[in-house]
Amino acid sequence: MSKTTRATQLLSQAGVAFTIHTYDYDPGAERVGLQAAEALGEAPHRVLKTLMAEVDGKPVCVVVPSDREVSMKKLASAFGGKSANMMKPADAERLTGYHVGGISPFGQKKTVPTAIEEAALAEPLVYINGGQRGLQVRLDPKEALKALKAVAASLVA
Repeated sequence: MSKTTRATQLLSQAGVAFTIHTYDYDPGAERVGLQAAEALGEAPHRVLKTLMAEVDGKPVCVVVPSDREVSMKKLASAFGGKSANMMKPADAERLTGYHVGGISPFGQKKTVPTAIEEAALAEPLVYINGGQRGLQVRLDPKEALKALKAVAASLVA
C-alpha cells in the first residue's frame, strides 16, 4: 500500500502535521468507519468518516464521527439549503477521484464545500481517511478545518 496519496500530499503542502496509520480494511464491514476504529484500537468518536452528499442538488463533503449518523436537516442548514441527501457511491467516486471506503476530504479531484462536526473539534487528535482504503491520517481537527477551509457545524442526529 502506498502511503503517498493526493490527501497526504495536500496536507504536506499545507504544512499540516499528521501521522499515517494503516489497518486491514474489511470490504465486507457493515460500517467502514467503525471497522477502522476497531482496527486502530481507537474510540469511534475520534475516527471520523467522510461522506459525500448533496444540498439542494449541489455536492458537499461531510466529516463526522464514525459512530454517528448525519442529520439531513442539519446538513442542509449548515450549507444554507433546504434539503440534503447522500450522494450515490458512483457519483462520489467520480467527483472525488477516490474509491468508496477510501474517500478523503483532502485532495479531492473537485473541491466542494466541506463541513466538520463541531464536536470533533474538541478532540486533541482525530483520524480521517488518507485517500486509500486502510489508510488513516491522525491530526489536529482544527488543522483539518483550516486545510479544508471547512465550516464547523452540528451535523449529527
